[in-house]
Amino acid sequence: MNCRGDSAPIANHTVLFIVTSSMKSRAATIIVLAFTSAPFAFGGADRGASPSTAISDEPPRFDFAIESAYLFGAFNPPRNYEISADFLTARMRWGNYLDREGFFRGYNQIYFSFLAEPIIRGIENHYFGMNLGLRYNFVRHGSRFVPYFSGGVGLGAIDSQPEQFGGQGQDFTFNILSAAGVSYHFSDRFSGQVGVLYQHFSNAGQTDPNPSLNLFGPQVGFTFSF
Repeated sequence: MNCRGDSAPIANHTVLFIVTSSMKSRAATIIVLAFTSAPFAFGGADRGASPSTAISDEPPRFDFAIESAYLFGAFNPPRNYEISADFLTARMRWGNYLDREGFFRGYNQIYFSFLAEPIIRGIENHYFGMNLGLRYNFVRHGSRFVPYFSGGVGLGAIDSQPEQFGGQGQDFTFNILSAAGVSYHFSDRFSGQVGVLYQHFSNAGQTDPNPSLNLFGPQVGFTFSF
């Protein structure tokens, strides 16, 4: 009887050790993969790609993208805000700097986005607008990874609640967007992206007070190029 009673804790410790070891092994694998892929994102070419699957250095003339972000209020919001931001974006190439070498090898794009943003947490309920700006893409020879940054300004409408403390003073509102991240090109036509987005809402002092909003959060997207 005592032997059986003593074997149960030993068996439990053995199972716990196996599970813990398995979890550590998976975590180590993820870390190794992350570090091995990092040089491709910011370094040179994708050396693992064969010539038949290599990505063309020639940048696309037009892009159409579907992008989503989840943003959290920061700095000075009078209330905690959480916004689910969805964008439809068209981009057109403007300028080509692929003949240069070094860090700034890449190309510009002009973009235009339609914004639809349900307010998950906050005083108001939704925001709709548009944004016009520039995006710069850093291209490395043969690499599927293309880091980028972008910024733009726009306007839109929010269902303002001026009667509530901290609510936006009017429906008409300006917006500022700024993003940075990296795209991965599955092919010359399709790519995905992950990054970080900053968004600012303000009516430029047309009401007093003017409780502007500043929001940060992760962004993902999918792009079709042609």
